[in-house]
Amino acid sequence: MFESLSAKFQGAFASLRSKGRLKSDDIDEIALEIRAALLDSDVALSVVDSFIGELKSRTASVLDDLNKSTNPANAVFEIVNSLLTEILGGSARRIRLAKKPPTVILLTGLQGAGKTSLAGKLAKYLKDQGNTPLLVASDLQRPNAVTQLQVVGESIGVPVFAPEPGNGVGDPVKVAKNGLSFAQDKLHNIVIVDTAGRLGVDAELMAQAKKIRDAINPDEVLYVVDAMVGQDAVRTAQAFQEGVGFDAVVLTKLDGDARGGAALSITQVTGKPIMFAATGEKVSDFDLFHPDRMASRILGLGDIQTLAEQAKGAFDSDTAAKLETKFASGEDFTLDDFLSQLEAMKKMGSMTKLLGMLPGANSGAMKKQLEQFDEGELVKTQSIVQSMTPLERHDPKVLNGSRRSRIAKGSGRQVSDVNSLVERFTQAQKVMKQMRTGKGGIAMPPGLPNMPNLPKSPSAQLVNKKKSRSGNPAKRALES
Repeated sequence: MFESLSAKFQGAFASLRSKGRLKSDDIDEIALEIRAALLDSDVALSVVDSFIGELKSRTASVLDDLNKSTNPANAVFEIVNSLLTEILGGSARRIRLAKKPPTVILLTGLQGAGKTSLAGKLAKYLKDQGNTPLLVASDLQRPNAVTQLQVVGESIGVPVFAPEPGNGVGDPVKVAKNGLSFAQDKLHNIVIVDTAGRLGVDAELMAQAKKIRDAINPDEVLYVVDAMVGQDAVRTAQAFQEGVGFDAVVLTKLDGDARGGAALSITQVTGKPIMFAATGEKVSDFDLFHPDRMASRILGLGDIQTLAEQAKGAFDSDTAAKLETKFASGEDFTLDDFLSQLEAMKKMGSMTKLLGMLPGANSGAMKKQLEQFDEGELVKTQSIVQSMTPLERHDPKVLNGSRRSRIAKGSGRQVSDVNSLVERFTQAQKVMKQMRTGKGGIAMPPGLPNMPNLPKSPSAQLVNKKKSRSGNPAKRALES
């Protein structure tokens, strides 16, 4: 979503880094570039003006100190990073759990924002943390909203309280109250209430939302907003805040191709933090919103923390421990180990999204490589390894021509694909051996160099090249 904004920020700082000492005119110039970039991304005018005013104020007060540093452009970069983090909310905000369960969460927002889908994502997120959530179907207006919530609940193994069929039938306030009583009887520690929306803000919508809020006294009221709507999302959020009130914001469709102004405006305009963000259609594409990490991604620094957390969740701790022991003892990394890594990577979700969290992912060359990356290659690579016998996975040296032909037929691939995989895997084994002996450079994780069409990392190349020797005998003696 922030690709265009990120590219403009990086372009602005590239020109700033080409200068030595910075003058006030240089600060004014980059401030104009950043202002244009923010406005072009649909950020609210009041937020842009506040951002630029604070940027000029902070840089002006420390301009002399900036020029004493070895890289004044980087110091300005840090100020911008800090300001971006602040307008996005400063720090992550977590759900306030009730002292006496259940904790009641009320979802509000316009129709089409994705409240029902998000209710399921939030329920799964909380369930994965050891909670026992209950979904309550209080959206009795939108056609098939109740059915949709039931289908979502069944897919994630979370019960749904839905005594009314919906489609205009039933009292949503009564359903919400009864759902709370049901949760107390069945010992659910969290209740998520899905409510009806409208195509626009109107008196009927506000009145119903207020009645449900007053009836169940929620611990958290979350305003669900479509991040692709732009400045309309900010205006609607203000209307909801004045009409019903809410404690935090949840952004949906953050993976879209809109300009993302809502995410950069809504916290500043409403004074309420962004708590969660949905980044895709899958029920697992949902996580806590970290302002500092989002600012880092916008500025092209990547999001290594989130990437590490997702990897930690996907890789089985026992398997990781075995690999670590094997690596330390000097045993060879095998294709069985590689297969287990591929399966873990698939659990992490879209490889394009994951690689997009790396620093510089939005830069020209790497961005083009990511756009060309075929997600299906993971499955195809996995099928090649699965078509091998246990002996072949353990010792690829036995893979002669006939064996490779059989593997290609079994996996539905070409012999050249099998050859390419084996060649890359052999290279990865060599790199790991050099890392163990201290003779090589730092390499990418063992599985990555073997995956077809992945952007190549310079760290995967060997760095222990022989140095050229001087032709002067005296100098050569000193070198040796």
